[in-house]
Amino acid sequence: MSLFDLGGKTAIVTGAAGLLGRQHCQALAEAGAFVVATDSDRDTCAAVAEALGKSGIAIAADVTDPVSLRQLADAVRSLTGRIDVLVNNAAINDKFENPAAALEDSRFENYPLEMWKRSLEVNVTGVFLCSQVIGADMARAGRGSIINVASTYGVVAPDQSLYRDPEGRQRFYKTPVYPTTKGAVLAFTRFLAAYWGGAGVRVNALSPGGVENGQDDFFVAEYSRRTPLGRMAAPTDFRGAVVYLASDASGYMTGANLLVDGGFTAI
Repeated sequence: MSLFDLGGKTAIVTGAAGLLGRQHCQALAEAGAFVVATDSDRDTCAAVAEALGKSGIAIAADVTDPVSLRQLADAVRSLTGRIDVLVNNAAINDKFENPAAALEDSRFENYPLEMWKRSLEVNVTGVFLCSQVIGADMARAGRGSIINVASTYGVVAPDQSLYRDPEGRQRFYKTPVYPTTKGAVLAFTRFLAAYWGGAGVRVNALSPGGVENGQDDFFVAEYSRRTPLGRMAAPTDFRGAVVYLASDASGYMTGANLLVDGGFTAI
């Protein structure tokens, strides 16, 4: 079990205030790492760090701003002297403020260019910049693990029938940008793994399945029905995978995509 021990290591988690970001922070801290919880909102990431006690700290940063990320990296190195793990978790998953307009706005033919550009900026450029700024420090140190959080929708296309209620009415469509950006994250993961393999930095992706989080009952039931394990994921279901990818337990693993999806992509 010592292979999973992260004692003495420093981990940065972006999007730390999100549903899964909080879990990633907790898992890494429980494995012994000192965790830097990073989010664009200072107050929310401070609340995450507070829950970690002495095992973590909050430093707000904008993943789309290289100056902000350099300040983050410098602050972490000044504090702990090292960066061992980077979890690129920050991402946008489209939500439509007006439920009445969601169906039409989410159609591919109507999908707003502004939403497309914003998701590309955060979900793809954000991963690129965090890896470029923070990962470059890891490469210079000759060690590290980068974990890019992707999605099953980076592997398979969205099943639009999941968003259809029991009366057969399409509530909305899963939009094109989330699968596109998560597919890009997987390609970028392979690129970076090959590029930094000789520098001692491992780069892997973690692709979570759908997480139960207050969705309509019909969606939860239908998603569970088409998943071999018969349920959606709980937010805690990815803790072990994050620790595994961050630790020496996955020491001969790079350029891989670890699917933790209850078998969703197996059928």
